[in-house]
This record gives sequence, structure tokens and C-alpha cells, in this order.
Amino acid sequence: MSGAEIAAEIAAMAARLIVDEGMDWGPAKQRAARDLGAPRAALPGNDEVENAVREHIAIFHADTQPAELRALRELAAQWMARLAEFRPHLAGAVWRGTATRLSNVHLQLYCDDSKAAEIELLNRGLSFDVAETTAGRGRPVDMLILDVPCAALGERVTLCLTILDFDDLRGALKPDSRGQTERGDLAALQTLLDLSE
Repeated sequence: MSGAEIAAEIAAMAARLIVDEGMDWGPAKQRAARDLGAPRAALPGNDEVENAVREHIAIFHADTQPAELRALRELAAQWMARLAEFRPHLAGAVWRGTATRLSNVHLQLYCDDSKAAEIELLNRGLSFDVAETTAGRGRPVDMLILDVPCAALGERVTLCLTILDFDDLRGALKPDSRGQTERGDLAALQTLLDLSE
């Protein structure tokens, strides 16, 4: 099997893990490669995995995914409005349109003071966990993780708030090879919601 065929097979298996089990992309690619006995060098790029995710959704979840995506986008819009002072931007599968009910909602908050968002959540009586993730150039940043209700899905959803510096906002809206951005603000999200009605 050629390197491209191995990468395609890893992407297809990773897509199944992402969509059907709710795994994050990195761990899904690594598990797929391990399960297939493929070397780490064979890991597909995120564009290839995203194509495989879209294909998997089209084949196995076309009847349920659009409503689940809309529910998660509406939930994201509510939280973006609540956290407007922190310049929230939606990222990840909910922004890119590949989310299902198992997907986490990822908001990026651009703060002048990295602790301000935590203080705001505490002032509102909201409980959350703090984890560490990486931002541009591998820099460690805080991620606040909340378990929030999603009425439209009738279940609870994980909301991840990544705390970034205000200066990080500058490069945040460059389009990729598909012409899509990696994130969008509330106005951009509202446009997506209006288009899907």
C-alpha cells in the first residue's frame, strides 16, 4: 500500500472515531494509525481528515447531523453573547460545520487579562475545570471547561473556553485553502445560522 493510501485509510478510521465516538482529532489520528499498524510518519493532515469526516457524515449521519450542528451553533451563539466582553470566536467542528452531538463547543476568548474570564464565570456562579492547551507556536494557555445544558439536544454539552491574549486576535481570521477561516465571531456565526434556515 502506498503512503497516500495508508494516510487515506488512517483518515477514514480517524473520521469514524471523531464522528461516532467524539474523539479529538489528534488522538483519533494516532489511535487509527496504531490500530492499522501504520508509522507515525503516515499520519494524514487535518485537511484530509476533515474531508473524511465530511464524507462519513454524508454517508452515515446525513439525517441527524444538520439539526445537531444547528443546536450546537445556537448554543455557541448564546454563550458568545454572554461572554461578549471577551471578544469570543467560535472554532473547531461547530464552526467548520462538521460537528455532531458528541462534539465539544470551542470558543476562543481574547482577553486583556487572562484571569478576567475566570473571575466572570465565578461571579456568575458557574463551575468549571481548568486545563492547559497550546496556542500558536506551541505556547501553553488555559482552557476553561464547562458542562452546560443544550435544550435543543436534550443533553449536556462540553463547552471549552480557550483564553488567549488580545494580540492573538490579529491573525485569527485568515482563510485556509478552502477559503474558510479557522474561527468566526458572533456576527459571522449568525450569518451561518441565517443561511441554514
